[in-house]
Amino acid sequence: MENKIYWFTGQPGAGKTILSIMLKTVLENKNKIFHIDGDELRKLFNNQKYGRDGREENIKRAQDIAKFILAQGNSVIVSMVSPYKELRESFKNELGELLVEIYVHTTDIRGREHFHTDEYEPPTENFIDIDTTNIEPQKSLEEIVKNL
Repeated sequence: MENKIYWFTGQPGAGKTILSIMLKTVLENKNKIFHIDGDELRKLFNNQKYGRDGREENIKRAQDIAKFILAQGNSVIVSMVSPYKELRESFKNELGELLVEIYVHTTDIRGREHFHTDEYEPPTENFIDIDTTNIEPQKSLEEIVKNL
């Protein structure tokens, strides 16, 4: 299996981290997989700025780290809000088939609404669409794997 970057994007509380950890377990049977979580990255670099500048800084760091890990011959799973379509699209254009964008969304309120961003721009092409509103995580994971 070819090494790739699997980029989970969507609003807080949609299930990105849960699904990315589940996918990591599935894919690790074949290769070494690294996981980058947006919240953990913020803590690591002490970036608690949730405005556009802080979010862009966090996204670009995640992209650079993911590219470095991919270049070392490993797959990477990234789970972060990454609200700006332009940054995600330019990264997809740069990496082509080596990047899989997975859009996780829900209409449920799941306790992280204080991190919700009105700036979120959903993807419009070349992505896997996962609505977790009425689906158990295992079913969402099966949908992701089916689309890979």
